[in-house]
Amino acid sequence: MRDCPRLFISPETTDPMGTGALLDLEPGQAHYLGTVLRQQAGAAVALFNARDGEWQGVIDHLRRDRCRIRLAARTRAPMATRGLGLLFAPLKRDATETVIRMGTELGVTHFRPVVSERTNTHRINAARLESIAVEAAEQCERLDVPTIDPLADLPVVLSRWPEDTSLFAALERSATPAVPVVARAGDCVLIGPEGGFSPREHDMLRARPFVRPLSLGHLVLRADTAAAAALALVGAGLKAL
Repeated sequence: MRDCPRLFISPETTDPMGTGALLDLEPGQAHYLGTVLRQQAGAAVALFNARDGEWQGVIDHLRRDRCRIRLAARTRAPMATRGLGLLFAPLKRDATETVIRMGTELGVTHFRPVVSERTNTHRINAARLESIAVEAAEQCERLDVPTIDPLADLPVVLSRWPEDTSLFAALERSATPAVPVVARAGDCVLIGPEGGFSPREHDMLRARPFVRPLSLGHLVLRADTAAAAALALVGAGLKAL
């Protein structure tokens, strides 16, 4: 099973999976199996989503952009990822895609792109980022795919923030002490844009009772590197169930 292709099946467009059921793949998935991976009828495929868990299946029919999978048995029960949310300022295209990919692998449950004063780009390609999140989930063997919220202004997001959810903000170039991190699943991490947060944003963040200033060390990191470092640091401090 570990060596066979692994594909995400949207629970919004398919019936629940079950032993012996036949499931038709999306044309892009059929093309990927047949043309890119050169799979044939009888080959094993793993299908998954958060609703149904992971299932072992066999290619029943494959031709061009059409593929039908016969489900054999469930190999993993449904289980949601116990992770963090990530707020980040959109970066240049490749860097933003890197944040989505690494964040998915590090257990991010939802991404919230935000516009700060020094944000360089005010546009995101939602469909492209969702596709990258799906690919990363398929690769890292998680069962769910993180959600990606529409772009929003940082002050607006902060004004609506739930007081019982901690927001760990990586505040570079500030006197933020390195302290042990204790987080809960559902808490969030905030990463600024290239150039960091403005002085006014530093003051705004420090004034919020739910914000937990976070130190990533004495070096100034690239924004995408900072996202991975902060997620690893805060994620390591997640409380056990």
